[in-house]
Amino acid sequence: MKALVIDNEKNIRETVVDLISAFCPQITSIAQADGVVNGLKKIHEIDPDIVFTDVEMEDGTGMDMLSKLSEIKFQVIFITAHNKYAIDAFKFSAIDFLTKPINPDDLAKSVQKAEQSVKKRSYLEQVAVMNEKNISINEKKIVLKELDVIHVLKLKDLICCEASGIYTTFYINNSKQIVVSKNLKEYEDILEPFGFLRIHNTFLINAHKIEKFEKSDGGFVVMEGGQKIPVSQRKRDVLIDFLKKI
Repeated sequence: MKALVIDNEKNIRETVVDLISAFCPQITSIAQADGVVNGLKKIHEIDPDIVFTDVEMEDGTGMDMLSKLSEIKFQVIFITAHNKYAIDAFKFSAIDFLTKPINPDDLAKSVQKAEQSVKKRSYLEQVAVMNEKNISINEKKIVLKELDVIHVLKLKDLICCEASGIYTTFYINNSKQIVVSKNLKEYEDILEPFGFLRIHNTFLINAHKIEKFEKSDGGFVVMEGGQKIPVSQRKRDVLIDFLKKI
């Protein structure tokens, strides 16, 4: 996840960054801003998943900054020495409110809550795009987010997805590959209703792209474009049943 830390005091800002780096491994990128104006600029530049913001800053408050946005697409964690702002903070749907000096355990728990909300939002965005009304199955789309690029792809153009730890590689018709930092299980849940099959621990395929199923050598499918993908023993019957129904 990408994070943005906003505080007009440099030493505090850098302390927060150090704590995040030490205790929140799910955050892989941390940007900084020193107030409302620069905070808004950074938000538009990097599209963060989480924003840690102070309340009182030289050019306004964290609430002033958030009120200038037409939509808050990230999780908000307020960091301040003043508990009196807690109620106002939660009016902006803040995921948490941390007081200075920051307790590392509290910080880690706040980020875990934010992470779950980010995952839920991402899942709902995927489903919303794919379930737009009046769109045929061939026009259904999925949103894939790389670090600096957001791809909107038609499902019919996806050949397969390959798991690699916490990452998933998508193989596209034009031989292009897109790597996203989410595990394959998340995409299995989203794509299965649209004819995608988990035929192996590391592969989820678009069954409509199968050219042939070879039962020899343990079993493998040949996809459009020639890619060969192994079929696990326990998934052979599932695949055969699907092919019979086409």
